[in-house]
Amino acid sequence: MSGTRSRRRGAQLEQAILDAAWDELREVGYARLTIEAVAARAGTSKSVIYRRWDGRAELVLAAWFRNLPVEPVVADTGTLREDLRTLFAHVARRADSMMNEMVAGVMGEAFRHPEVAAVLGERLANPSPLTEAVRTIVDRAVARDELPPVEVPHRVQRLPLDLIRNESMTCGAPVSEEVVASLVDEVYVPLLHGLAGLRASD
Repeated sequence: MSGTRSRRRGAQLEQAILDAAWDELREVGYARLTIEAVAARAGTSKSVIYRRWDGRAELVLAAWFRNLPVEPVVADTGTLREDLRTLFAHVARRADSMMNEMVAGVMGEAFRHPEVAAVLGERLANPSPLTEAVRTIVDRAVARDELPPVEVPHRVQRLPLDLIRNESMTCGAPVSEEVVASLVDEVYVPLLHGLAGLRASD
């Protein structure tokens, strides 16, 4: 169903376009989704969409991230371990919402297309709210002398999401508090100390 053209601008227009893209994706799938159809549903024009996104893949991923907010919780509990547990728990809740049948099916189809995988890879290679949250937590721990000065590579900053996603997909169930604690205590904190040790030995 086509939307009604109006003088919407800025965030309101962007929301209408992303909602339209998500609805189209759910109804027809990625292979049959067109910018023309999204524009018609949103009540705007193709040129307006192309001014904001380079193509279909970027638009679809933008709609996905809009429907699944990625802003992490950056707690300041006073300890590295508890800050990380809070962050991992937030990522776990997000992963659980991402794994529902509808979302998994919709994005599973989209991810089979190389252009979507390429755009997603570019997004993951750049700083994100998650990587900034990890950097903030590590910097606080260093300032408290809980952790020696350490350079945290981008892939390690991204690792909380990778670890949680692996657990969620492998087990097919929500990641429990016990698993979150295990990932923090047995994997991530030792990894940070190991990286700090490598720097100290240079």
